[in-house]
Order: sequence, then structure tokens, then C-alpha cells
Amino acid sequence: MAGPCLKRGIVTGSNYEIVVRGRLTPTLLTAIDGFEVSRCENGVTHLVGWVPDQARLHSLLTVLRDLNIELKSIAEVESQVDSPVDNAPPHG
Repeated sequence: MAGPCLKRGIVTGSNYEIVVRGRLTPTLLTAIDGFEVSRCENGVTHLVGWVPDQARLHSLLTVLRDLNIELKSIAEVESQVDSPVDNAPPHG
């Protein structure tokens, strides 16, 4: 019998806060599509955005690495930015 760590579930989207060292230029921000700057303080930038699945999360981390942007932290957060589903018009 598989333990709880081996069970697979459906990965759903979430809002994430990504904290990076320094300030990002508008050009760099365009590379991190779907994220907005929530604040810049103490030499770090806080980005918040919707990540639909783990593949997109890994893609974002790859972009940060490729652009030589130092990652300080990443965390799932309560909804501060509406997901695309939340913004969709009601069906009717």
C-alpha cells in the first residue's frame, strides 16, 4: 500500500508571492508574465501572481534563473490577485 507521500492528486492553481533580490526593470517584469509588483522594500521586490499548475511554476523559476535574478523566497498566498477563472464572465 502506498504511503501518503506517494498518492497523486490534482494540482490546482494558486496565487504565489515570489520575492527576489533588487528591483526589476519594466523589461524584466514583462518576462515574468502574469505577475505584478506588490511592493519593493529593503532591497527586495515582492511579485504576486496566479500560477495555474506546477509546470508554470517551474517555468517561472527557470526564467528567473536564466535572467540571473536572485530568488529569496516563494510561497503560496491567499488570493491577492484574482485568478483568470475569477475574472471570467458568468456563463448563462
